[in-house]
Amino acid sequence: MIRYLSSGEVAARIGVSLGALMHYKLPEPDALIGRTRGWLPETIDAWNASRPGRGNWR
Repeated sequence: MIRYLSSGEVAARIGVSLGALMHYKLPEPDALIGRTRGWLPETIDAWNASRPGRGNWR
């Protein structure tokens, strides 16, 4: 069975609050059921690894 991460689980995985996550440009979801989005853990891990760190505004 494939297990997708919810928004709350994505926030916990990358160490931010759900409120903060809503301001992030997340990758396209791997699954969409109605209006509920889901991501594979490897999708979030790859996206998080490629995000610029704090203070990298250039």
